[in-house]
Amino acid sequence: MLKRIFDVVASATGLLLLSPVFAIVAWQVRRKLGSPIFFRQIRPGVDGKPFQMIKFRTMRDAVDANGNPLPDSERITPFGRFLRSTSLDELPEFWNVLKGDMSIVGPRPLLIEYLDYYTEEEQLRHSVRPGVTGLAQVTGRNATTWDQRLQYDVEYAKTHNLWMDIRIIFKTIKQVCKREGVVVVPSEIYQKLSDERRK
Repeated sequence: MLKRIFDVVASATGLLLLSPVFAIVAWQVRRKLGSPIFFRQIRPGVDGKPFQMIKFRTMRDAVDANGNPLPDSERITPFGRFLRSTSLDELPEFWNVLKGDMSIVGPRPLLIEYLDYYTEEEQLRHSVRPGVTGLAQVTGRNATTWDQRLQYDVEYAKTHNLWMDIRIIFKTIKQVCKREGVVVVPSEIYQKLSDERRK
């Protein structure tokens, strides 16, 4: 209950105080990438229950001769790279937190199709709300291996408390300011996880 109260207050405060930033980023996304402004995708929440996560759009619509989307590395724009490296694309997730789909701190929600590839131990990451940031993100961010990231997620699910959340938030702010350990186009990492878990 205390964690949920913290999430509601923090997300509402963030939405209010950062509203000028939201407006500027939304305007720039509309101007540089067109509509839609937001990227929406179904992700697993608590107990694997699907929810719609919302982020600022960072890639242009571009397809090959057969109408298939080009690789992420070819669709992301310099502006999109800037949004990802500064984590500004994640700001709309405060709305997910306010709704109760996510928490400020928790395991990052991965793709639905990965649910079948987690071990029984790793499934514990879904016993808590997914987060805007998490223990794995402040322990190397996207630069750690998948197994390490999933271990950190399980560790968080087993041991989390409010003081731990506050420390993770401050570490996140520090890393974002320094832009440490960020993978701007993580599709290759996602594919690696899928390939490894299908073996």
